[in-house]
Amino acid sequence: MVNEANKEKMPLQGVRVVELGSLIAGPYAGGLLAQFGAEVVKIESPGEGDPLRKWRKLYEGTSLWWYSQSRNKKSMTLDLRSSQGQEIVRKLVADADIVIENFRPGTLEKWGLGWEDLRQVNPALIMVRISGYGQTGPYKDRPGFAAIAESMGGLRYVSGYPDRPPVRSGVSIGDTLASLYGVIGALLAMHHLRNNNGEGQYVDVALYESVFAVMESLVPEFTKFGHVRERSGASLPGISPSNTYPCKDGQYVIIAGNGDAIFRRFMTAIGRDDLGQDPRLAHNDGRVQHNAMLDDAIAAWTTAHELDTVLATLEAAAVPCGRIYTAEDICGDRHYRARDMIESHQLPDGSPLALSGIVPRLSATPGRTNWIGPALGEHTEEILAGIGIAGAEFRALREAGVV
Repeated sequence: MVNEANKEKMPLQGVRVVELGSLIAGPYAGGLLAQFGAEVVKIESPGEGDPLRKWRKLYEGTSLWWYSQSRNKKSMTLDLRSSQGQEIVRKLVADADIVIENFRPGTLEKWGLGWEDLRQVNPALIMVRISGYGQTGPYKDRPGFAAIAESMGGLRYVSGYPDRPPVRSGVSIGDTLASLYGVIGALLAMHHLRNNNGEGQYVDVALYESVFAVMESLVPEFTKFGHVRERSGASLPGISPSNTYPCKDGQYVIIAGNGDAIFRRFMTAIGRDDLGQDPRLAHNDGRVQHNAMLDDAIAAWTTAHELDTVLATLEAAAVPCGRIYTAEDICGDRHYRARDMIESHQLPDGSPLALSGIVPRLSATPGRTNWIGPALGEHTEEILAGIGIAGAEFRALREAGVV
């Protein structure tokens, strides 16, 4: 569904992308490029297609996740294991700007579609290669999923409560972080190519490194002080006060009162000026030493009030706080709606489907959803015709199971 009120050019208009990956990390990267105007040709295996089509909640046999992640893409079926399929990929790559793949290292090389093969076809090509451990190193041949990457990257160890086993986040954050780094890498490489008289190159993204890269001061704290950051539940280590607190009605509130001026306003709002004026608590390093006492004082106040009262009181005092949103809360929230973060679309049978809005928001050339995830092979004939394969030749490929 095209937003008729938004017809201006998109920032990646004219950029051609061939997506060879499946499931999350590679395809999410392709989806981000498609949302901002790139023409993304998603190559899927004939018959089954991307396994994501059958993940999580299905409607009429197709995953709702698929419709969201694959918006604006063109679906083409192709057997990459066949010599004919491999030759078709080379023809597509000859006119492409970016190739995205997330196979295990060596897989594309086995099919004659690795970096050295494809750069011969298109020297200006940018190839985003996402894998568990990267294209080099002693672990490169290991299969890698986000769950393992989040563990190796350090995230799982610090997630959860100290008296319980490590936990995961509720989404595949390792995959999506890798996707974001893949897109950043592709855009950096494209800028270098077009503006610095550069050359084509590949972007090597490892899932575990994408997680590791956001681990803040984990390494310098260990190498300088021998400090190993441990699980701390809902609190934020070394920053005080910042935690999740229970309310009278059984709900929870997130409060981040850790700025010095914010902390003083916070204490005034909850009737604890004595803490707000205590010189030991004037700055974060002092508050960290008394964090347990502060959490107890804050919880004593929140448990005496219902969530709405807590939020109203703290918002009036300009103290950062918030409820913990469910999917229902998100879909009903007026701020989400005001910023078009809940988009309305239609499934193939005409029934309504809400999708998340597009991030980031560009003021002059925003991204948009032109159509939701395509049917398997919906654009195969169109794409092949664009590279001169039509008529009897196309029918022969279909009969042979190549497409």
